[in-house]
Amino acid sequence: MMATAYDLLAAQPFLAGLSEQHLRQLSYMASRTVLPAGSRVFSEGSRADRFWLINRGRVDLDTYVPGRGRVVVESLGAGSVLGWSWMFPPYRWHFGAVAVETTFAVALDAFGVRRLTDADHELGYQLTRRFMQVVVERLQATRMRLLDLPCPPVGPSSPMDHGDRAERVVDRGVADRAEQERREAAPAARAHDE
Repeated sequence: MMATAYDLLAAQPFLAGLSEQHLRQLSYMASRTVLPAGSRVFSEGSRADRFWLINRGRVDLDTYVPGRGRVVVESLGAGSVLGWSWMFPPYRWHFGAVAVETTFAVALDAFGVRRLTDADHELGYQLTRRFMQVVVERLQATRMRLLDLPCPPVGPSSPMDHGDRAERVVDRGVADRAEQERREAAPAARAHDE
């Protein structure tokens, strides 16, 4: 017997603890989907109009890093949720995603889910809590992945050189202010001595 949308949602760890009523409401916004291996699911900056709960397969999240191209920041497998940008205006993806292998998932329509959460604040609260945890985990994963990238060489046109130059400008500014204060204080000191 084929599992219903409700059954698929009820089996998702991401939705564990949601009431039967909330799962039923979400099931009306859900559809089975297959993401073919090698396909780009979405691109950074494009319109975020759905999210997926992965049943089987693997999807890599990536971001563009200047001078390095696309960098994979996290790999998602069974039990993971793919996509959170649909929750927050302007509803644009913050990362890109590619199905690394054929991936079976449940897709949920973002507009429909937002409409449900606007009408049912308890459902909105429950989903927001879960998605905020996903956001925190993704940002931490991104941070760790970017920290693992090799540092670019330091040279005359490197960002490090610009930072050093900025520090020299600040140091010169402090020295100039100190000199100005010394000059302003000198006539007053002479007048006091006289």
